[in-house]
Amino acid sequence: MRRSNKRCINICEAISILLLLFFVLSPVGSGTWAYDEPSVNLGFTTFLDGGPPAGPGFYFSQYFQYYTSDKLTDDSGHELLPSSANEDLDVFVSLSQLIYQSNRPILFGGKWGFELIVPYVGLDMDYDVAGPFPEDNGSGFGDILFGPFIQWDPIMGKRGPIFMHRFEISVIVPTGKYDDDKELNPGSNFFSINPYWSATLFITPRLTLTGRFHYLWNAENDDPNRKYGNADDTQAGQAFHVNFSSAYEVIKNRFRIGINGYYFKQLTDTEVDGHDVSDSKEQVLGIGPGFVIHFSRDIHFFFNAYFETEVENRPKGQRYNFRLVYHF
Repeated sequence: MRRSNKRCINICEAISILLLLFFVLSPVGSGTWAYDEPSVNLGFTTFLDGGPPAGPGFYFSQYFQYYTSDKLTDDSGHELLPSSANEDLDVFVSLSQLIYQSNRPILFGGKWGFELIVPYVGLDMDYDVAGPFPEDNGSGFGDILFGPFIQWDPIMGKRGPIFMHRFEISVIVPTGKYDDDKELNPGSNFFSINPYWSATLFITPRLTLTGRFHYLWNAENDDPNRKYGNADDTQAGQAFHVNFSSAYEVIKNRFRIGINGYYFKQLTDTEVDGHDVSDSKEQVLGIGPGFVIHFSRDIHFFFNAYFETEVENRPKGQRYNFRLVYHF
C-alpha cells in the first residue's frame, strides 16, 4: 500500500512538472503567457488630479506603493499555473516626482509645465515547489518617465471652481534594471509613449469627479526575455488605461474621502518577430476606498487601496498607495 502511494506521488509530481513546462516554457503561439506591458500609472493619481493644489511653481511628490498577488492569470482569467505552485508576488514601488508648472500661457490660456519621475522597484516572487517558474530580477531602478504638459486654469463659478484639466505627453525611457533571463523586471527594455488627459469636475463645491485617460504605445524590445526562446524582438500591444475617482469634502479644506479605481485594457495583440500572438491581451480593473488630507495649501497626503477583478494575462491582487505632495 505504501509503495502504491509513493508511486502515485511520483506520478503526480511528474505531471505537475510537465504542466509547468507547458504553461511557462511553451512556444509563443500558445498565447497562455503574456505579461508584456510596461509598468504604467495604475492608481498612483486619484482625487483632484485635474489641477495642481496650489497654482504655478515647483512640486515634489513621493509615492510608495505595495502590490501583492497570489494568482497569475491566463487569457481567460483562470489560473496560469497549477495549484501546487501556490505563487506569491510582492512588489514595492517608490516613485520620486518633480513637477514644474509655469505661469506663462502658451495655448488657449494653458500654461506649460514639465514632470520627471524616477522609480525604484523591489520584486519578490515565491513558490511552494521548485520548478520552471517565472522569476523576478530583484530590486533596482525602474524606467524613468518625463513629459511636457499644458495646465489650464480652473473654470470658476459663484461658489468656487467648476472644472480643471491638463494634457501631457509622457515618455517612458528604458533606463531600468533588466535581465533577459528573468520574466519579472524593474525595467521594460523598450520605449513607450503614454499621453494622457486629466480632468476634475466639481459636481458641488464639496463633491468631485476625476478621471485621467491614457493611451499607451510601445516600441520594440530587441532583447526579449527567455520565455520567447530565440525570438529577435517583441512588441507589447497598444493599450488604454484610466484612473477614476470621486471624493467628498468631509472637513472643509482639510479632509476628503471617496472611492478610486483604475482600468487597463490592451487593444492590440503583442507581436513577436512581427507576428501577432493570439490571446495575449492584458486587462485589469481595480477599485477601492481612499482619502486625502490637506495639511495646508502646500502639503497633501493621499491614501488609496485597490482590489482587482476582471483580470486577464496579469497577476490578480491588491494595491495600496501612499502619496505625499509638497509645493515649494
